[in-house]
Amino acid sequence: MKLRVLGVPVALLSCCTSLLLAAAAWCADSVPGMEYVDKTCKPCQDFYRYANGGWIDTVKIPPAYVAVGAGREIYDRNQVALKRVLDDAAAKATIEEDPTLRKLGELYGSMMDSTRIDRDGMKGIQETLDKIDAMKSKADYTSVFAWVAMHGQGLGQLAIPGFGFPFYFSPEIDPKNSSMMIGQIQQGGLALPDRDFYFRKDAKSDTIRREFQAHTGRFLQLMGEDPATAKRHAADVMKLETALAESSMTLVAQRDPHAVYHKMTVAQLSKLCPGVDWPGYFKAVGVSSLADPNAKLDVSMPHFLIALNRQINTVPLDTWKAYLKVRYATRDGAWIGQKYFDEIFHFNTLLTGTTTPLPQWKRAATKADDAMGDALGKAYVATEFPPSSKARVMDMVDNLLAALKERIESRPWMSDSTKQQAIVKLSAIVRKIGYPDHWKDYSALDIDPKAPTIDNLTRCQKFAMDYKMNQINKPVDRSEWGMTPPTVNAYYDPTVNQIFFPAGILQPPQFDPNADDATNYGAIGMVIGHEITHGFDDQGRQYDAKGNLRDWWTEDDAAKFKVAAQKVVDQFNGFVAVDTLHVNGELTLGENLADFGGLTVAFHAWQRSLHGKPAPVIDGYTGEQRFFLGYAHAWRAKIRPELVRTVVLTNPHSPAEWRVKGPLSNMPEFRAAFHCQAGDPMVTPDAKRPEIW
Repeated sequence: MKLRVLGVPVALLSCCTSLLLAAAAWCADSVPGMEYVDKTCKPCQDFYRYANGGWIDTVKIPPAYVAVGAGREIYDRNQVALKRVLDDAAAKATIEEDPTLRKLGELYGSMMDSTRIDRDGMKGIQETLDKIDAMKSKADYTSVFAWVAMHGQGLGQLAIPGFGFPFYFSPEIDPKNSSMMIGQIQQGGLALPDRDFYFRKDAKSDTIRREFQAHTGRFLQLMGEDPATAKRHAADVMKLETALAESSMTLVAQRDPHAVYHKMTVAQLSKLCPGVDWPGYFKAVGVSSLADPNAKLDVSMPHFLIALNRQINTVPLDTWKAYLKVRYATRDGAWIGQKYFDEIFHFNTLLTGTTTPLPQWKRAATKADDAMGDALGKAYVATEFPPSSKARVMDMVDNLLAALKERIESRPWMSDSTKQQAIVKLSAIVRKIGYPDHWKDYSALDIDPKAPTIDNLTRCQKFAMDYKMNQINKPVDRSEWGMTPPTVNAYYDPTVNQIFFPAGILQPPQFDPNADDATNYGAIGMVIGHEITHGFDDQGRQYDAKGNLRDWWTEDDAAKFKVAAQKVVDQFNGFVAVDTLHVNGELTLGENLADFGGLTVAFHAWQRSLHGKPAPVIDGYTGEQRFFLGYAHAWRAKIRPELVRTVVLTNPHSPAEWRVKGPLSNMPEFRAAFHCQAGDPMVTPDAKRPEIW
């Protein structure tokens, strides 16, 4: 499933006529967030600084955090709510009548018992390590690859391409037949954040590679290898991963949905990569329908599998064993003992800049959300997201959709035929607000309170993978969610033409019932608009109303859109993220288009909600000014430079500062609200200014 995710600041760890009570007009006498404003900075010079400078100058990033900001504040508040649920479930685990809550309590309780985790060590994963050690030849690779896929690719509802080893297999909605789920194979096998980390020539990248290899050696020693053998194996594992990285598609290349869709038969896959017994692999992971040589699946990156086959044939067995063991053991190192966790954390400081780990309860709460997200989410929304909030957000979505329809109809660059198709697609968008209509059944999940913590987490992984594998070659379940209810994020999925807003993000300051409409439309309204306009960005526009990958634009309209989009690419390529590292305008194009489009649509939706009446002036700020301040306040963030660098190299979202300054500088509405003039830094010259929605 190819998701388009908002990427709010907290996601770096590791998207009505009114939001007011139904009565009447807003009558507040103050605006939230005014304490953040730096009035020594002119809004037309640097609006991000103007809106948030007071906060930026005083806030400190705690040692355990990679970032702070509005998203982090929501996340922390949500985690406190989750802790209440988990503590209660753990305390009542032995007497809990609800079997799902009992399992949740037992899982969380085991993750909070650090003494027990240290005592058990690797006991819970020894079966897998023994299977890897028992490999005698290439004929054994298939069964081991399948085993680690089912027991070690990571938890959570959102599948992360690249996290599998040495490749990633999962279900996806068939991009050209959106009513059916098919199997999909993607490149994987890399422990560093992205392929380019293996090849960049700057000093920081050299340091990361050297430390990564040393970290691999130290971890192998912790697993029992002698220093000399561990050092040799670490060098060999690095060579193997570098070879896999060399054949991996770049993140920019993957943004073309046609470039990552190659439907073929299992027989064709077997010719492409004969080093894996593919019918045997699919049987082992529980997808017997793909054991048929004539069955079809999507091999997203064929070139990668050709290269993988070469590595299977040439890389020594001992190297594969070392690679599989260290990657498997480090996938959840926090739960096999303190010394393993310390080693993983020590290396990750290079990528994140943190100096202190998060408290164990926060790590355990996050893992519980990954492992049993529906069970935890059901209890979370019962106290944190009342039906009234859901109804009010639904009303706001209606207004955003209506505003975008009006914008589409008025676009001079779009032909009537494309407009008609765009409105058909817009009208077909399904909104998912807060939480799913049906909760996942965990009756088949077995949690053993006496088993090692990592063993129970592996059981959760196996349960999740069985659930996913059972979807392949079945009709699409359009009620499915790709995020848990407490998640502080939002997304659009073009293959089902749906927008998703978990309850976790619908909290202050992103959605604040104590703020006026202008502020809320700038904050959560922009998020809604962002996700809706993803359906019409450079990737989303290639899918039709039913979610099929189909070109429904006229050639001339598509050309005009690409010209406007290129202006956004050029604009963001000019922004410096950290040191001399620039934002990657090609990688971030889709998100930048959604920010620009979402903010534009949200502004006009807010104006639409006024029904022709003037907005009041509050705290000396007009409604238009409060709208833009609400947007900037919701995106305030302070991020460690180490993480900024990682994000710029790997994340399709621009840093928060440029997510504010970039779109605003393109908007005539912003220019008018703050009386900016041509030549001001917050005003893009007319010749360079994109006009889309």
